[in-house]
Amino acid sequence: MKVPFVKFPRVRPGRAGTPSGVVGIARVDQRTKTLVKRLNPGDIAVIDHADLDRVSADELRACKVAGVVNAARSLTGRYPNLGPHILLDSGIPLVDDVGQDALARVTEGQPVRLDGGVLYDAGGQAIAKGIPQTAETVGTSFEAAQQGVATQIDSFAANTLEFLRRERDLLTNGIDVPEMATKMDGRHVLVVVRGYRYREDLRTLRPYIREYKPVLVAVDGGADALIEAGYRPRVIIGDMDSVTDEALRSGAELVVHAYPDGQAPGQERVEALGLSAVPLPAPGTSEDVALLLADACGASLIAVVGTHWTLEEFLDKGRPGMASTFLTHLRVGAKVVNARGVHQLYHSRISAWALLILVLAAAVTLVVAVASSPAGPILGDYFSATWHSFAYWFTGLFR
Repeated sequence: MKVPFVKFPRVRPGRAGTPSGVVGIARVDQRTKTLVKRLNPGDIAVIDHADLDRVSADELRACKVAGVVNAARSLTGRYPNLGPHILLDSGIPLVDDVGQDALARVTEGQPVRLDGGVLYDAGGQAIAKGIPQTAETVGTSFEAAQQGVATQIDSFAANTLEFLRRERDLLTNGIDVPEMATKMDGRHVLVVVRGYRYREDLRTLRPYIREYKPVLVAVDGGADALIEAGYRPRVIIGDMDSVTDEALRSGAELVVHAYPDGQAPGQERVEALGLSAVPLPAPGTSEDVALLLADACGASLIAVVGTHWTLEEFLDKGRPGMASTFLTHLRVGAKVVNARGVHQLYHSRISAWALLILVLAAAVTLVVAVASSPAGPILGDYFSATWHSFAYWFTGLFR
């Protein structure tokens, strides 16, 4: 998108330790995961995201924003989240705590300038003021937040026990399997969430995907992650709030995660696009339901990309519902393997020695054929040169 030319007042050099002014187009949204869909390089993101998590910061960085203005505090001290570190390490200015009213004062698409802790409009009027974050301020807040980890673990444990008491049937019996066209029985299933390290993990799994051809199940925005990596999802499951229309129209089978009482807000969006979907009422997150569905459909192995796996990732998500994810892993844990584990354990079914023997056998056959041909001497010189070139390349694979 071409940014219109706007004449700004002269940008004054920043004082020592403060970022210099940056100019861009304002993009405003209370939900960061919704905002990143329409961000362009050089935009200034105006968000409302307390405790900015690592996934959201990675998305903002990938969009190459010029700056981030947060109505809330990016690091409240509740736990040591890494989002602010990621932005500052990438050279992206971060201004915190500008207040909720800034979301109303800043207009979507208007040219703005961010200088220190102040956001100016094209006329040079200040429209939002906050706290410019630096490596020092974030480092201090991060150290203070580490003291609260024990409290967060206690809260997480309490939420987990409460979910177990309320939804113990889910842990013991799983979920009811809806009628689906996609078959998973006896197959590998790859569940993709647009979470931690999903781009890197999908790249490392290319040989595994090519050879085993797992059923590709995407959770909401995970469908866009698969399409971005060059794959087509077979199943998309979720409440359909963070997946693009293009992904929904990709031909994948759609499963709308509904509340246990049957309400399915995502169904409305799917029908508005003229598509059909299977409703699946279940407690927990869409990530949990994807794992439980693959297990109930008879998957022999469930590989996961971008899902919440460690305690840090559970806390970073920052909501009580993550207790269900912990219990879901208890139920399907025997089948589940993280993408990094798949990459470390995966070996091609064709060993290097078997490939070498095959090449040598082909070479011997070729030599015999050339020797018995009337044009043997001429072909022999040609194939000799070709063989030496191939041998040099092949041995290089094992260096």
